[in-house]
Amino acid sequence: MPERPISPFSEVPIPQHLTVGHLLRQLQELDPNLPIRLAINPDFPFAHYVGADVVVRGGKAFIADDGQEDYLPTVVSGALTWD
Repeated sequence: MPERPISPFSEVPIPQHLTVGHLLRQLQELDPNLPIRLAINPDFPFAHYVGADVVVRGGKAFIADDGQEDYLPTVVSGALTWD
C-alpha cells in the first residue's frame, strides 16, 4: 500500500478522509483573516466559496459549497497535482 503524503503543516500523514482534528491542526497556524476556498473538480478546476454553516448529522460534519468564485489558479492545480 503506498504511503499517504505528509501534510506540510506537520509530520503526521494526511488521512484518507479528513477529520475535524486534522483540519483544525492544518488551519491553526494560518492567518485567521485568510479567505478559504474549495478546489473543485480536477478536470474542470474552479474555486468555490465555503458556506458558513456546519451541519452535523449521522456522525459527520457537513460544510456546504456557497457558489463558484472563479477558475482555480494553475499554481493551486499544480500543488494538488491536478495538472
